Amino acid sequence: MKTKTQRKNKVNIVTLGCSKNLVDSEMIYTQLKGNGMNVTHESAKDDANIVIVNTCGFIDNAKQESVDTILRYADAKEAGLIDKLYVTGCLSHRYKDDLEKEIPIVDAFFGTNELPRLLKTLKADYKHELIGERLLTTPAHYAYLKIAEGCDRPCSFCAIPLMRGGHISRPIEDLLIEAKSLAKRGTKELILIAQDLTYYGLDIYKKRNLSDLLERLADIEGIDWIRLQYAYPAGFPMDVLDVMAARPNICNYLDMPLQTGSTAILKKMRRGITREKTEELITAIREKVPDIALRTTLIAGHPGETEEDFEETYRFVEKMRFDRLGVFTYSHEENTHSFSFEDDVPAEVKQERADEIMALQQEISLELNQAKVGNTYKVLFDRKEGGYFIGRTAFDSPEVDNEVLVPASQYVRLGDFADVKITSAEEFDLYGEVVV
Repeated sequence: MKTKTQRKNKVNIVTLGCSKNLVDSEMIYTQLKGNGMNVTHESAKDDANIVIVNTCGFIDNAKQESVDTILRYADAKEAGLIDKLYVTGCLSHRYKDDLEKEIPIVDAFFGTNELPRLLKTLKADYKHELIGERLLTTPAHYAYLKIAEGCDRPCSFCAIPLMRGGHISRPIEDLLIEAKSLAKRGTKELILIAQDLTYYGLDIYKKRNLSDLLERLADIEGIDWIRLQYAYPAGFPMDVLDVMAARPNICNYLDMPLQTGSTAILKKMRRGITREKTEELITAIREKVPDIALRTTLIAGHPGETEEDFEETYRFVEKMRFDRLGVFTYSHEENTHSFSFEDDVPAEVKQERADEIMALQQEISLELNQAKVGNTYKVLFDRKEGGYFIGRTAFDSPEVDNEVLVPASQYVRLGDFADVKITSAEEFDLYGEVVV
């Protein structure tokens, strides 16, 4: 039997899933710290007696990882290694009733919009004065800025609206307060995130207002890079590109998940666009911002995807030559429109198609990277690993994109910029030396 100690409570927050989840964890972290509590994020010491698991419920693999993590801490509680276990986030929101039955040792489950209730359970008060004063779990020099919550898009395969609700934009004034606070504390790069950036403002300003927000953020002293992630192609606001081209601290970078290159599957997915219209949009974007880096994500094996549909997607990727690209295999999510279709593409075929696309992208990425050899780029350095300082150009997001490796024999300060001449290139990495 465990002997109860009189030690002060220590909370460890464990985050799974996307950057939007990370921001939610940072909000929990900030509020608990503001209440004078001892809090860590993903502590390596395992010395906390209270654990909060912030889950992802997006696709099968993410759900399994979330369940496995909950069970690991449930075992720790059973063994007396922790006192309390709380679960929040998307999986908890979507499957709360099932989880309560299956894992009763968890002290409480919370949905995505239940931060005040979570805090109350931990005997903490929600402090409104902390809005905009978010503590970071990322390195101080970059931060994610979530400009909206939820999604109004009708994509047939996506369960996000079931977990996050409808689209709600955050007022520009609130975002400016948060961004200025981050800049004062040393943040140099803001990465704008939402389920759909391009929908920003329609609910509160009655117009797409992303370009106005960008203009205001670009004026903040100390913010050197502003990066856009998660844009939707249908109805894309082209004035955003005018601001991007005009303002030097807005990175020539756009993350736009396109899902497929097949018009027939786009229709099944309820994406509101065709392959032809998508190609026209990409061409127009590249004309307005000629050196823009385009990142996209595709889904392999959506119900009804034939070999011909896949070939159309393959040719689309071959033709468009995206700078960055990732592929998911389709996950059959209950209560989505696509769940009404038969999940008729075998798992091994889904994986084969994903692998074929990634092999093609590997070739494209290598060619694009080799063309950078001899050029000099402004690089922001994130970390030191092994014998290298590792950073990114303005064309790369942290964690998901290419990295620039500089030998540790050349000293650079983490969190600072340096000009780097590229000396060699691999499929997804660049090597270089600091220009002095």
